[in-house]
Amino acid sequence: MDNSGYEDDLHMKTPANNNKATEANQVQYTQEEIKAEKKIIYKNVLLISVSFLLLFVAFESMSKLQSSINVVNNLGTWANAAVYASLILSCMFMPSILIKMLKVKWTLVICIFCYSTYIAAQFYPEFYTLLPTAFILGMGAAPMWSAKCTYLTQVAHRFAGLDGSDPEPVVVKFFGIFFFFFQCNSILGNIISTSVLSSGKTEVYTDLSDADMAKCGSAYCPAQLISSSNITETAEPSASADDIENENFKTDITKIYIIAGIYLVCSISAALIIAFFVDPLTRFGEDERKEGQEKLTGKQLLVATFRHMKKKNQILIIPLTFWSGIEQGFFGADFTAGFVTCAYGVHVVGRVLIVFGVCDALASVGFGFIIKLIGRVPIFILGACINLAVIIVMLTWTPTASSVAVVYVLAALWGIGDAIWQTQINALYGVLFASDEEAAFSNYRLWESMGFLLAFITQACGVCVFPKLLLTIVFLSLGMGGYFVVEFLERKKAQERRND
Repeated sequence: MDNSGYEDDLHMKTPANNNKATEANQVQYTQEEIKAEKKIIYKNVLLISVSFLLLFVAFESMSKLQSSINVVNNLGTWANAAVYASLILSCMFMPSILIKMLKVKWTLVICIFCYSTYIAAQFYPEFYTLLPTAFILGMGAAPMWSAKCTYLTQVAHRFAGLDGSDPEPVVVKFFGIFFFFFQCNSILGNIISTSVLSSGKTEVYTDLSDADMAKCGSAYCPAQLISSSNITETAEPSASADDIENENFKTDITKIYIIAGIYLVCSISAALIIAFFVDPLTRFGEDERKEGQEKLTGKQLLVATFRHMKKKNQILIIPLTFWSGIEQGFFGADFTAGFVTCAYGVHVVGRVLIVFGVCDALASVGFGFIIKLIGRVPIFILGACINLAVIIVMLTWTPTASSVAVVYVLAALWGIGDAIWQTQINALYGVLFASDEEAAFSNYRLWESMGFLLAFITQACGVCVFPKLLLTIVFLSLGMGGYFVVEFLERKKAQERRND
């Protein structure tokens, strides 16, 4: 596979005397020192992975419950939309500026605390509490993800440079390790939510008839719910049973408090792990790697982020990045509400998401190793085929009381597809734009957030699942088309270099 991104990185981000410097590094480090350095790198990769696991045990699990627990006037979905609207604004200027001011490590710490404010707001979910904290979260999300991607990419290059190996497989491997832990958040977080929501009385959940379930699945529309009804069940419920069209959306408020408390502890712990145990990137030569570069002002960094959008490869993979947001947003909002909660109850959501998380986590690691054998193109094609097959089933299948197993199978397959998009698109950005990671990953989060925003806003506005499924097919097709062009151009460049 072409490795022009890393070659540009070597030429642009190291001293001019790079080859000699590399040789010097190889001479000055003994085998024991190299082994010790690699252990330190692995330690930091694992610590960051565990930290993000704890953070997203809290955020992802709570986020995926929003369309099922805060359904009054679609509050939960609007809150999710606010997160990604804010994230889009943040992507335009925050990552480069904040990373330059705080460095990578402390950018991670501060931004993780932004997530904690949103989790804390779940104790009193109203428009004036959830939306402002969702905005704060979004402003911190872009710098956090850019800092994480920058950290993993740079330590991967450092790791590969210790023994002169190709950095691309190392980048993919580190992202695979990270996303194995990251996707485990769905397992742990939903074990927590399922245990809490399934505890005590379960009579609140209603077994619907197959005729009632006909309104679920691809026929589900968020507007079916009575907007004025009190969906969250309190000690003295004020809404009668007739006020709620589907009682599967009722939830005991005490259980929500318990879940929010556990998740808040997880998010704070994530920040403390990075603050006290992760080495700063300067430990691995960040300052030396950027030696000789002109120091950019905040305005220049903002311009650089926008300028990156003009690069041909970036333009071509925008649809694929957009698709990544669409597929995650659809699963987190429309699938959980329309195919799970509507038909089988909110207490089943956690169980389905556990299956999703297990498959996602295992596939994240597995594809990191498989790419060495077959390359990334077949893996991308496999991901597209899996998602397309699941979408076709969703379009043609209606939930019934006897077919609950189908939602678990669909979630498992969607998890495998999601693992491909998360690991491989991240790695693709790291390989194509290794000379400009911060601006590149800022663009990645920008366009992925656009996809999330479209998915959540359409759900919050009451758009039914059926047209949303058709929309996913369109963006999947556009994304794969742009990706194939990128691969063609990269292979063409590689061929030209071999001919020269």
